[in-house]
Amino acid sequence: MTGSRSTAAVEWLASVAPDPGACHAEWQRNPRGIALLPAGRRWDVLIIPGTLGYPTLDVLTRLVDRPGPVLTDFGDARMGFFVPPGTVERWLGTGVRGAGNGTWIVVPYPETGRVTGGTRWLIPPDGSGRLTDPLLLEMAMHEAAALLAGDIDDGLV
Repeated sequence: MTGSRSTAAVEWLASVAPDPGACHAEWQRNPRGIALLPAGRRWDVLIIPGTLGYPTLDVLTRLVDRPGPVLTDFGDARMGFFVPPGTVERWLGTGVRGAGNGTWIVVPYPETGRVTGGTRWLIPPDGSGRLTDPLLLEMAMHEAAALLAGDIDDGLV
């Protein structure tokens, strides 16, 4: 990510912080390049196990040109898909955790290539506010689960 896209992504993320300037400072000061940001304002995050997350992301990227931002944690145990605010309140999926209104998440600095410790971007935000459509995400999760179970052929998507 370069130039204005990177700046736009940083500004978009920091805009949810109670003090965006302090968020910028935390990204710079923290040796891991992370900051805590509140979910539920501009985005919620649906968190799924990495074993389902990677196949879900594969299906999702075949359905849309570019999904919304996606995080993964240390060891790729969990993946977080950024979805519209309010999604977590309505989500009924088993094995899916959510970060919505009233919760905070660890967010690395959105610059590609910057070492941030355990949490990193698989798809960094681009500053446009683009989020993953929850219906497409649910469909991709079902497809990925079926692929993992061997119920469908990978070539059907």
